[in-house]
Amino acid sequence: MDNYRESSNKKASFFSHRECEAFPCHEAVDEDNFNCLFCYCPLYALGESCGGNYTYTPQGIKNCENCAFPHRRDSYSIIIKRLMQESEHLTKLS
Repeated sequence: MDNYRESSNKKASFFSHRECEAFPCHEAVDEDNFNCLFCYCPLYALGESCGGNYTYTPQGIKNCENCAFPHRRDSYSIIIKRLMQESEHLTKLS
């Protein structure tokens, strides 16, 4: 993977939408470092192996309201690496 994808210091790795009606949607992150780039967590579909702080509702729905991992400024590199790993795994399966 090249440096561009790995770096959390690149401008493309951080976006804060302070005018969003839900901002901040998770209270556990400092607003100055709140990253809206992954508004919908790209790791959500990994279920229990997403690595986040999730729970399940009594109806069995995954609830990520206590997980702010994708919204931390320093999570970009980790998420990109994880997505690349999943992509490589899926490629091997096909």
